[in-house]
Amino acid sequence: MQVDFEPDARLRIDKWLWCARFFKTRSLAAEAVERGRVSVNGQPCKNSREVKPGDTVILEAHQQQWEVVVKGVAASRGPAPIAQTLYAETEESQARRQTDAERRRFQHEPAAQMHGRPTKRDRRRIDGFKG
Repeated sequence: MQVDFEPDARLRIDKWLWCARFFKTRSLAAEAVERGRVSVNGQPCKNSREVKPGDTVILEAHQQQWEVVVKGVAASRGPAPIAQTLYAETEESQARRQTDAERRRFQHEPAAQMHGRPTKRDRRRIDGFKG
């Protein structure tokens, strides 16, 4: 895997997010960009937007918000230790993610455990709460 830290190196945002291992597949990265969960330098972007070293990327992934500065671009996806050299997370982002993790640890989101429609058993419990 070749990593390019040159200031004129560019790569599509969806491919960079995949190479930096924020998303498991490139299609998941592209979907996040299409849904508006990614912005570059404070501007919403499309999949074709190219990032270069020095750009600031804000993204929402895995119930967390990241703010990272692009340090380099990779020609292809590689191992995680090399992928972590492609970006530097800001101090504010690290502090915010840590406080959010603490909050989630102590205050569980009630809807987080719900998947799809309620079962017959769930429906009886809901009706029991209502009276």
